Amino acid sequence: MNMNFKSWLVGTTMLVMGATGAFAEVVFNRGNSADPESLDPHKTSTIYEADILRDLFLGLTTEDAKSEIIPGAAESWTISPDGKVYTFKLRAGALWSDGSPVTAHDFVFAWQRVVDPATAGEYAYMLAPVVNAEDITAGKKKPAEMGVKAVDDSTFEVILNAPTPYFLEMLTHQATYPVSKANVEAKGADFVKPGNLVSNGAYTLAEFVPNDHIKVVKNPKFYDAANVKIDTVNFIPTEDRSTAMKRFEAGEIDSNNDIPTEQLSDLKAKFGDQINIGPYLGTFYFAFKIPKAPWDNVKLRQAVSMAIDRDYLAEKVWQNSMIPAYSFVPPGISGYETRTTDYAEMSQIDREDAAKKVLDDLGYGPDKPLKMEIRYNTSENNKNTAVAIQEQLKPLGIEVTLLNTDTKTHYGHLEQHGDFDVARAGWIADYKDPENFLALCKSGTGNNYAEYTDKEYDDLLAKAAASADPSERMKALSDAEAIGVARDLCVMPLLYYGYKNVVSSKLKGWEYNVMDRHPSRFLSKE
Repeated sequence: MNMNFKSWLVGTTMLVMGATGAFAEVVFNRGNSADPESLDPHKTSTIYEADILRDLFLGLTTEDAKSEIIPGAAESWTISPDGKVYTFKLRAGALWSDGSPVTAHDFVFAWQRVVDPATAGEYAYMLAPVVNAEDITAGKKKPAEMGVKAVDDSTFEVILNAPTPYFLEMLTHQATYPVSKANVEAKGADFVKPGNLVSNGAYTLAEFVPNDHIKVVKNPKFYDAANVKIDTVNFIPTEDRSTAMKRFEAGEIDSNNDIPTEQLSDLKAKFGDQINIGPYLGTFYFAFKIPKAPWDNVKLRQAVSMAIDRDYLAEKVWQNSMIPAYSFVPPGISGYETRTTDYAEMSQIDREDAAKKVLDDLGYGPDKPLKMEIRYNTSENNKNTAVAIQEQLKPLGIEVTLLNTDTKTHYGHLEQHGDFDVARAGWIADYKDPENFLALCKSGTGNNYAEYTDKEYDDLLAKAAASADPSERMKALSDAEAIGVARDLCVMPLLYYGYKNVVSSKLKGWEYNVMDRHPSRFLSKE
């Protein structure tokens, strides 16, 4: 009798648990600073797409919760003795979300698509280490001549121009993700739409409502689906950081990847250790439109740079969540010597005096003010930075006007090489190597918003790419930064980033790291 009663009780309890939602869908409402420009992994260029694509797709390698490299779509690989040939074995039985097999032919198709000029991929330059990739992007060779091959359905081979230390880490980036050849050919440009998008990651695309949310749901075909704890992720655009914090407080979002820094003290007091700030491998910078007068004058660019008080920006505007920057490559990359501007060690007063002298020599002053427009993308932090710089430059006779657009419009304008004077941008490392930053100033690079070009700079990057000696390679990169950044200001570094997250205590598995990457597949929610 007791045994039967216990069995009845257990059975009834299970029914009640189901009825009360104990086994309900687990939903993660994830704040994302802006809507993506695209969900085509080969046509994206900002961090606003990266987290979403990291959930939808799986590269040959991927990252764990701590942003350490682990096998992805490839379960293993071998490297030739000369470091130039990588042979990847794809996971046995791996499937796309539509149930078709993921093959090496999909990777060949995807990589050729990235470098094909017809794709106009912003990140085509990232694949430059692969044989013939640069010549294909330049229109000198055909995509079929790229150094990639499907040895068989499950074996993908890549031939590099030279040993590339960061290659395996680079493969975690969306520019190298596979796409289903059959799906892209069948759907064309519409392959990225909900209902059409076929992916090989932990999640699949269910909905995309611009300015509202992007919904991704657990992919049952994913090889590790049994260990994915969150069923649904809603990526919610949060350009207004203050509103995002109100939504977090109301429980409408579980995390956000930025906060309004002017409220930092109050937010820390209110939310305690749910507010997290730490070092982030990235640089907040401004870009001058270098081909456009008067910004083609390097002395003028340097004068503007000297006049900006970075200490004030870091301490007052960003509440010490950022660090003053005088180099493009952030410190802390092993084996690399950052190269800073000549005035990095000068006092701010001396910098301003030097800047004023240059402006006087160039004929600018109260009777002939230098007019400068700063473009920036929506966020209180970006606005406060631009306003502070406007005030800092005013005493030197520089009249600054501000132009604000939403993030998608802003970066679209820069990528299409639209007209501007000075534009706000930021670069977060795709992999932990100085080349990832310095490639932005290479002639013709998609993310070279300043349209900077210098043969000596390009030659040093080429020397680094061809070098098999790690120390020689790092020296060539360092020398390139001394020319392109410190001397010419192909970018004007202002601040080194710190990550600024608000994360609900209900979320588990959120591991803080310098890349600030947190794939949803490794998280759970109480």
